[in-house]
Amino acid sequence: MVFEKIRNIISQQLDIDKETIKMNTSFEEIGVDSLELFQIIIDIEDEFGVQIDDEELVKTVGDAVNFVVKYNK
Repeated sequence: MVFEKIRNIISQQLDIDKETIKMNTSFEEIGVDSLELFQIIIDIEDEFGVQIDDEELVKTVGDAVNFVVKYNK
């Protein structure tokens, strides 16, 4: 499942409990800085073979999941 994989990426990158990460969790509320977001996006791109050109569009975990579902071939 896309959500589970993305949640695992975020959990590992930030060293936080994955159970605290929900679809509506914003990256801001879990304290993600721009460098961490950049690395999370790279990991998501590598995992799913997608290219996220505008990270400004990815504000929540759900945004990332929806992007992957839409563009993952």
